[in-house]
Amino acid sequence: MRGLDWFTFFLADIQTGFGPFVAVYLTAQAWSQGDIGLILTVGGLVALAGQVPAGLIVDSARSTRAIAMAAVAAICVSALAIAGWPIFAVVLGARVLHAAASCLLGPTIAALSLGLVGHTGLGERLGRNARFASIGAGVAALAMGATGHFFTGQGVFVFTAILVVPALGALKAIKPTELVTKRTEKPGAPSVASGTSMRALLSNKTLLIFAAAIVTFHLANTAMLPLMSGIITKRSADTATIWVAACMIVPQIIVATASPLVGRVAESWGRHPLLLVCFAALLLRGVVFALGSDPYLVVGAQALDGVSAAVLAVLFPLIIADITIGTGRFNVALGLVGSAMGIGAALSPTMAGYAFDHFGGPVAFLGLAVIAAAGLLIVLFMMPETRPLRSQTLKFIPLSKSIKLAGAGSPLQCGNADMSADRKFPISPATDLRDLRS
Repeated sequence: MRGLDWFTFFLADIQTGFGPFVAVYLTAQAWSQGDIGLILTVGGLVALAGQVPAGLIVDSARSTRAIAMAAVAAICVSALAIAGWPIFAVVLGARVLHAAASCLLGPTIAALSLGLVGHTGLGERLGRNARFASIGAGVAALAMGATGHFFTGQGVFVFTAILVVPALGALKAIKPTELVTKRTEKPGAPSVASGTSMRALLSNKTLLIFAAAIVTFHLANTAMLPLMSGIITKRSADTATIWVAACMIVPQIIVATASPLVGRVAESWGRHPLLLVCFAALLLRGVVFALGSDPYLVVGAQALDGVSAAVLAVLFPLIIADITIGTGRFNVALGLVGSAMGIGAALSPTMAGYAFDHFGGPVAFLGLAVIAAAGLLIVLFMMPETRPLRSQTLKFIPLSKSIKLAGAGSPLQCGNADMSADRKFPISPATDLRDLRS
C-alpha cells in the first residue's frame, strides 16, 4: 500500500511539470497562444488515440509495474527534450511522447489499486491515491514555481526529470505478491479475453452518458488555467511563475484534504450527488475567470478547481468500475471513457485559444462556462446512480491468515508456506466456502 502511495505522490510531481508551466515557459519563449494551443491539442489527440490500446495493453500485460516503469522513463525523456530544445518540432515530439506514456499510467494505477483492495475498498483507495497525488502536485508546484522564479523556466523541466528516480523506487516497492488480478470479477465471471464484447461495452447506455459528461467537463476545464496563466504572464512576467504555482497549490490542498472524504461519501451517499457538485464548481469557476484576471481573484477561484478535482479523481475510475463489475473489461472501459476525456482535453486549448485571440478573455471563459453548464445538465437529467448493491460486490480476505472454513469435515486452514505473503482471495456473498478448498 505504501509503495502505491508514494508512486502516486511522485508521479503527480512529474506530471505537474507538464501542466500550466508549459504555457508559461513557451510564452516566455515568445510563442503565440495559437501555437501553444496547437501543441497542447496535438498531445491531447495522441492521448485520445492511445486510451483504448493502453487499456488493452494493461489488461493483457504480465507485469503492470514494468509498463509503469517504461512510461515514467519516457516522460523523463520528454521533459529533458523540452528543457533543452524549445523549438516547435522538438516540443511537439516531446508532447507526443508524454501523451503516449500518460495513456498507460492511468489504467496502470487503477489496475494496481484494484489489485490491492478489490472493488469494495476501491472508493477509499482512490481517495487515498488522490490525497497523495494532490500533496505531490502541491509540493512540486511550489518547488517548480520557485525554480522558475529564481533560476530559469528550463529548470522546471530538469527538476521534473530528476523526480523520475524516486518514482521508480516507489514503484519497485510494490511487490507482485501483494496483487491479485481480475479482482473485480465475480466467481464464474468471464475473463478479459472472453468477457463482455466491445460491441456490448459500446452500447452500454450508462457508460455512454458518463463519457458524454466527461467530454464536456474536460472541454470546459482543460484550457482554463493555461489560458489564465498566459494572461497573468503578460501582465506580471516577473512574478508569473509564483502566481501560477499558487493557482496549482490551492486546489491540491483541497484535494489532499477532501479526497478521502469523497471516497467515503461516494460509498454512503452514492456517486450522482458528488458529480453534480463537481460540474457546478466548474461552471462557477468559469464565470469568475470571465469577470476578471486579478491574480488574487484567480488564486481564490482555484479553490473551486480543487472541489472538482477531488470529486472526479475518485469518481472517474470508481463509476467505470461500477459499470463494468463482473465483465472483465474494466481497463478497456477506462480507456474508452479516457478517450472521451481526450476529446475534450484536445479540443479545449485550441477552441479557447481561438476565442481568446479573436474575441478576448471574458468571452473565451464564458464560453467554457456554458460548456460546463451543458455537462451539469447531462449529469442532472441523464446520468443514473451507479453505486452497486452490496450483494454485487466482492469481499476479500488475506490468505496469509489462518481462516477456518465451515465444512462437513475438519476445518480447512488457509495460509501455508506458499501463501506467506498477504495475498487475497475473492469471495462473493453466495460462495460456498467449502468450494475454496481447491
